[in-house]
Amino acid sequence: MIFSVSRRRLESALFATIHGLSRRLVQCEPQPPQRRQVDDQHGRERLAEGPDAVATERKAEIAESEVVKVYPHRNNIPADLWDRLLNDATEHIEVLSLAALFLVERPTFAKELRTKAENGTRVRLLFGDPTARRSEEEQLGKGTVAARIRNALAFVRPLAEVPGIEVRLHKTTLYNSVFRFDDEMIVNTHVYGFPGAHAPALHLRRLSAGDLFETYSESLETVWAGAKRATF
Repeated sequence: MIFSVSRRRLESALFATIHGLSRRLVQCEPQPPQRRQVDDQHGRERLAEGPDAVATERKAEIAESEVVKVYPHRNNIPADLWDRLLNDATEHIEVLSLAALFLVERPTFAKELRTKAENGTRVRLLFGDPTARRSEEEQLGKGTVAARIRNALAFVRPLAEVPGIEVRLHKTTLYNSVFRFDDEMIVNTHVYGFPGAHAPALHLRRLSAGDLFETYSESLETVWAGAKRATF
């Protein structure tokens, strides 16, 4: 009997406690007008951070959309992608590299560039100055990079006097090689101790509100401005 009374009292006490807590939670929860005030305050705080506070998230989303694909190594890029990029380009073909021998030694590369230029495409080729390169950056033998650059220049020498095609030499320490074909681009990152073929590469596309493509394009423009015309 004593146990039964104690149990009923315990149940009553628990019910009263739970009921009281529920009322307090309801009272404390922001009601519609209060919720609007909280939301308005949050919005004012975001606006106070400046117009870029909200735009930053959107820019990050756009940057992700600019990346078509990431390749762990440049030599993983399929040959038919290079073919398509070159064939589809009608306005700009731009190369910023040390030698880009893998590209310029393609049997039809020089001929395709000549045809493109004759049809109005602007072609700009930037190679490293063979007198200023250091092979140790790619763990290659002494003089290897300079020799590769000279080989690349030999392939493009017939294009030197073609209207619409410009070839320049740069002494820049590159962090990336850039290959632009109109509104698409391959960016080959440079990793110390690895040849370019074994370093990661990005396939990018240009979006009107994006910054990623433009960043690499501006980098190419900067190197171009400081480069000298190649003499053959």
